[in-house]
Amino acid sequence: MEQVKQFIHGERDYIKIRGGTGPLVYPGAHVYIYRILYHLTDHGSNIRLAQFVFGGVYLVNLAVVMACYRLAQVPPYVFPLLVSSKRLHSIYLLRCFNDCFAVLALFVATYAYQKRMWTAGSVVYSLGLGVKMSLLLVLPAIGMILLQGIGKDRAITQAMIIGQLQVLIGYPFLAVNARSYFSRAFEFTRQFLYKWTVNWRFVSEETFLSKRFALSLLLAHACLLALFLSTRWKKPSKRSLPDFMRTMLREPRDQDLISRRVTPQVILTTILSANAIGMLCARSLHYQFYSWLAWATPFLLWRAGFHPVLQYALWAAQEWAWNVYPSTPASSMTVVSILAVQVAGVWWGTREDFVDSRDGRPQHQHVE
Repeated sequence: MEQVKQFIHGERDYIKIRGGTGPLVYPGAHVYIYRILYHLTDHGSNIRLAQFVFGGVYLVNLAVVMACYRLAQVPPYVFPLLVSSKRLHSIYLLRCFNDCFAVLALFVATYAYQKRMWTAGSVVYSLGLGVKMSLLLVLPAIGMILLQGIGKDRAITQAMIIGQLQVLIGYPFLAVNARSYFSRAFEFTRQFLYKWTVNWRFVSEETFLSKRFALSLLLAHACLLALFLSTRWKKPSKRSLPDFMRTMLREPRDQDLISRRVTPQVILTTILSANAIGMLCARSLHYQFYSWLAWATPFLLWRAGFHPVLQYALWAAQEWAWNVYPSTPASSMTVVSILAVQVAGVWWGTREDFVDSRDGRPQHQHVE
């Protein structure tokens, strides 16, 4: 609210906007949303009304996630996990984090892509990216979905829509000091405090703050993205990686058939696996990032093919770890381990998708 007040009073140089929590480090759409909340809640003093607003955001998010799950043919026994998280309720109703709006945009965009509303999906995704740069984690997955779903030329058009909307969102700040805006809103070199990390408490503070550790995580992230791209995300094309790279640079003759293979389940799997990879390799996760995992974990554990009892057990272990405050070596190791299980599990569980498929749908669809 302190930062928004400065914006309302005319400050447009991002580097000069600060508050009791520090500098403004989120893109322009975040400012616009909290400006609305500023007026709705009497300059931030009506906390109860703010909690009602975030309660509404939670319910809408829940409905959209369930709709995405239904399109992906997720069985009913998975759904109770979506409403059982104490930490998730805290993030929405008590903490009022901007992640709530960013995650809502992510799933609305995912639903639009599942319904083959490509432009709507790209617009909503870009709006979410304008709230928090964490949505960049799923951009490679969205690129693969668009490339195979609508072909190279239309995919480039969607990329331009995403980029141009970012310029539009940031224009009031870009017009004053573009460098200041991008350096704050999309800061990739931010240094995190060890005391707030949820995922790396089991390593020493010296290691956590080291450049070598940061570069190792970045390398691991790149390698996992390359692995999934080359062995899983390109599967709708039913091509080897070299052939995929050659043919997708021009319009393949079987583009319509490839597009039909980009099913709602494929779309949700691709986007949520990219998100899980990003969370696994993150330099530091704070408690609000659980909103990025809680909606995705039930699907990924099911998609990995684990027994339902194991799915519930792994979910419960993750929920326990994220409710430990402050984090401990045991809780943080649990966070990282279960993220690793999700990434490895979904990679292994999707190994036979599109094997000998002749009708444009995955051979191994999970149907209840």
